[in-house]
Amino acid sequence: GIDRKSSKEDRNSSGGAVCAMITNVVIAIAMEAEASPFVNHMELKPAEGFFPTETPFQAFKGKHKSCDLTVVTNGKDGVTGTGVDNVGTVPAALATFLSLQKLKGEDNPAQLLINAGTCGGFKRKGAEIGDVFLTTAVANHDRRIVIPAFVPYGIGRIESASVENLASHLGAKLGVCTTGNSLDFHELDSHHMLENDASVKDMEAAAIAWSAEMFEVPHFGVKVVTDIVDGDKPSDEEFLENLGAAATSLQGSLPKIIDFICEKKHDEL
Repeated sequence: GIDRKSSKEDRNSSGGAVCAMITNVVIAIAMEAEASPFVNHMELKPAEGFFPTETPFQAFKGKHKSCDLTVVTNGKDGVTGTGVDNVGTVPAALATFLSLQKLKGEDNPAQLLINAGTCGGFKRKGAEIGDVFLTTAVANHDRRIVIPAFVPYGIGRIESASVENLASHLGAKLGVCTTGNSLDFHELDSHHMLENDASVKDMEAAAIAWSAEMFEVPHFGVKVVTDIVDGDKPSDEEFLENLGAAATSLQGSLPKIIDFICEKKHDEL
């Protein structure tokens, strides 16, 4: 496995150690509808007791080739009693942290984390409905802390693992994912999304990357475009209209991704 004690200076520029073959992958997916087709396709089984009982998070485990797979979802909202999916940065960061902590205590810690899900896309960056994007970096567009020392922390830009070979293999696009806790956006958000050079926009990626960095686990996002952020249609309508098709597209891409990365080294991605 990867030496968890290695300093950040010893890690490669793509954000992870490259010394070991990848044999344990965590796939973090916010919504049940996004995760279910992939979980079913890979015949993953519910992992009882994976998360503390106080949390709503769900885990599903299985294998592909010699690779251990763990899909984690954010579960449903019981705190405010709505029963909807726990979208947004807080559940995503906590679920990711607990997953990596749990696996760190086992014989084969996580060697790669994939954040898979839907996103808004920017037509100015060439995004179209149904496109699959792999992230090159993540950043926040709604953490506006206008105190000079806090500005970079607020943006929180984190580089993704380098996956150019995977992108070529899939025919996927590459770009920055910008994260915020609202489905819609206003003018200030627009300014910061442009500053972040965003190709796609979601509600979890930057938070998931933040947790992965604490464990020095390389990470990247796989994002399927459900709505066009800088288009004419309201995001909520377009998102709901295309969620089913995007989940199917994700289920088509994820097995190919898992097949490609399992038993490779990080610098081969």
